[in-house]
Amino acid sequence: MSLTTTTHLNFRGDARAALDFYQSVFGGRTTVVTYADAAAAAAASGLTDTPTTADTPTTADATDPAEGRWVMWGEVVAEDGFRVMAYDVPSGMPWERGRNSFFVSVRGDDTEEIAARWDRLTADAAGSTVLHPLAPAPWAALYGMVRDRFGVVWVLDVVSPR
Repeated sequence: MSLTTTTHLNFRGDARAALDFYQSVFGGRTTVVTYADAAAAAAASGLTDTPTTADTPTTADATDPAEGRWVMWGEVVAEDGFRVMAYDVPSGMPWERGRNSFFVSVRGDDTEEIAARWDRLTADAAGSTVLHPLAPAPWAALYGMVRDRFGVVWVLDVVSPR
């Protein structure tokens, strides 16, 4: 299995503009899923949001209708290997520009390997806090979020077949 790590940037309403800018600089393709898109996918698949902490975005967090157009998940991927991800933190969640401005995203194609990495990151001895349990999501075969003992937030997921 191969793994990729990607910087995942956090914004409040500016993620789409940031992704467009980074695409203009580095080239590649931009993919965006809005909160409205994710809510529709969750409803269609029968998956609902898992109860989470105040630090964890879900499709239900974007309660302001204008935030439905905000980016829940977005990325720019270029052929030369450049990759950046971004999302808009809903207004119902704490966010301050420049503070907690990124996650590290670890993506793979093997559920067993991602689950094993998750287990090591979330082991009691690791001093981690699970922000979103590792579980199926409308956009990924597995998705989870954890803050390690150093304060770094990690998102682990398994790519869903397209």
